[in-house]
Amino acid sequence: MTKYNITERKEREATYRSLVSPALMDELKDKILNLIVMQKKYKDQDYSAKKLAADLGTNTRYVSAVVNVKFHMNYTSFVNKYRIEEAMSILTDKRYQKLRIEEVSDMVGFSNRQSFYASFYRIMGITPREYRAQHAVQVKPAKASKRKKSDGQG
Repeated sequence: MTKYNITERKEREATYRSLVSPALMDELKDKILNLIVMQKKYKDQDYSAKKLAADLGTNTRYVSAVVNVKFHMNYTSFVNKYRIEEAMSILTDKRYQKLRIEEVSDMVGFSNRQSFYASFYRIMGITPREYRAQHAVQVKPAKASKRKKSDGQG
């Protein structure tokens, strides 16, 4: 008798994915990109797949199918990708240097610091704090080397 009931996990295609026609899938893809990216709905902490489906006049299974097939990730990962991209630009922008990491997290749509850190690390391989520090290190030496050159020549 086996101690654990371990069965090999089989990759299976969700049946509802095949129900969405390619034409509808392309149309929904464009509409999803418009809402999430162009209208920056990713910044809304409460903007769920259910709300997206309602805005599109469809259901969450179709939204899920389109995001899975066209973007090769689930809805949460899809939204978090855009949040992280925006966070990266905020973390490296001199205008926002005084912001705490938690404030950046709120600005880009994360509901808590832990999910922000986890998503950032999953995508970038470093923490938001490390990312900010690395970028600051890259900027300062460039300015210092230019000063040294001009000081030496004058």
